[in-house]
Amino acid sequence: MTITLKSAADIEGMRIAGRLGSEVLDMLTPHVKPGITTEQLDKLAHDYIFDVQGGIPAPLNYAPPGYTPYPKSICTSINQQVCHGIPNDRALKDGDIVNIDVTVIKDGWHGDTSRMFVVGKGSIAANRLCQITYEAMWKGIEKVRPGVRLGDIGHAIQVFAENAGFSIVREFCGHGIGKKFHEEPQVLHYGRPGTLEELVPGMIFTIEPMINAGKRDIKEFGDGWTIVTKDRSLSAQWEHTIVVTETGYEVLTVSAGSPPVPAFVKNPVLNRLLADVPSGVTTA
Repeated sequence: MTITLKSAADIEGMRIAGRLGSEVLDMLTPHVKPGITTEQLDKLAHDYIFDVQGGIPAPLNYAPPGYTPYPKSICTSINQQVCHGIPNDRALKDGDIVNIDVTVIKDGWHGDTSRMFVVGKGSIAANRLCQITYEAMWKGIEKVRPGVRLGDIGHAIQVFAENAGFSIVREFCGHGIGKKFHEEPQVLHYGRPGTLEELVPGMIFTIEPMINAGKRDIKEFGDGWTIVTKDRSLSAQWEHTIVVTETGYEVLTVSAGSPPVPAFVKNPVLNRLLADVPSGVTTA
């Protein structure tokens, strides 16, 4: 396995791309309401990335081996859809939950992030699933520091989610990221402490747990991309891109509109550009 360590200049490029990805989600947030279609959300994101940010939406025409080119600029996964949902003309309804997954390419660097949205009020169960999934992601992030192993991250996420009564999707995982959309290492969201690769400064990867309200089993929807739960239970996902620093971690995919970190997170280091760039200003 070859893991590409990033230099200080590389990390600066990733900070910019990461913040831009998060700002796309900030822009979309007020539009996520009953009646809008995911295709309309995709158009908003596409135009914002190209015209305002001067970037490129990485999912558009992305075609890993064995896949047809992905036809849209973002992924929108609704209710029982686990990941890679393709935007279409389906209007969001009150009570839906939807994951919006954004990756912006800026100056060759990829900023990859996703958030859950509850459309309208939402049920108690749906809100709880989204909140526990967010906290599970942060349980994993909090483990990141030099000397820790990837298995420690996965274990922290798995224990937290399963203790809450939910299940972890195992077929998809986080990944290294940089000039390439997907690099080594793979970052599992389950595992045993003290196993897998050791973290060292300069590693950049995503943590993006997919957590189901029912069983963990999944299947392909039939469009070549969308993954759904086999038992049709709700599924949620959150994603941040993280860099391992000399003393811990820095979250690269944050912006002015990012949700607050959970209370259990101690001294989070967030994208340092936020201290220097006014809210809403991009670097196109």
